[in-house]
Amino acid sequence: MPGEENQAVTIDTSRPHSARMYDYYLGGKTHYEADAEAAERVLAVWPGVRAWARANRAFMHRSTRWLAGEAGVRQFLDIGTGIPTEPNLHQIAQQAVPDARVVYVDNDPIVLNYAGALMNGTPQGRTAYLHGDVTDPESILNAPELHATLDLTEPVALSLNALLHFVPDEQDPYGLVSRLTEALAPGSYLALSHGAPERDPEVRDAVTRLYRSSGIFVVGRTRAEVARFFDGLELVEPGVVRADLWRQPGDAEAPGVSLAAGVARKP
Repeated sequence: MPGEENQAVTIDTSRPHSARMYDYYLGGKTHYEADAEAAERVLAVWPGVRAWARANRAFMHRSTRWLAGEAGVRQFLDIGTGIPTEPNLHQIAQQAVPDARVVYVDNDPIVLNYAGALMNGTPQGRTAYLHGDVTDPESILNAPELHATLDLTEPVALSLNALLHFVPDEQDPYGLVSRLTEALAPGSYLALSHGAPERDPEVRDAVTRLYRSSGIFVVGRTRAEVARFFDGLELVEPGVVRADLWRQPGDAEAPGVSLAAGVARKP
């Protein structure tokens, strides 16, 4: 199995992990007591986090379906995969394009334990998993698992969903995204969602404190700051918007999730 050399990595069940907390918000079962306790503390001050997680998941479904079905993309690189939750990205892509190829990347050892679920694709397509981190792009771009599955001389859809709000400015998140996109062929796409600041400053500050007290850095970025991740790319309509409104009929004035999202093409 790809990433087999990582099987000995120890999973720390005493500390919460953002991906496992996300699994808890979605009603999943792949988390530990520390994750559930931390997630419940967040829910106590921000009950809307469950809707936020569902909106992010729905954006991934819609953007992947559009990329495979309308944009004609046949290759996908999903970084920050998280705990497998059906339908997974490869299932959405391969419904539209049975021969689609998908590589999943995550730095949580527990995801490695579920890599088999991520690689259960169509006979025509290919899926692979590698243990990597967005803050070390070269380890992803140079991974044998990546090059055994994807042809980087052909267009690739890079998915960075609900990931970069865990990367502080000191680690240059914009530079990390730029390095990843520059390695992709013209005609490739970037699909990205990112937490935006909560309208209620008390909720925003409380959630930030709770995550950071658990050892998880998190920061909301404004829509303009999220749009910077797409610099040099051609934004697909409707641009960078609330995730629940991307290619989805809705009321832009109605209260919505604090999550910005967009898709853009590399010229």
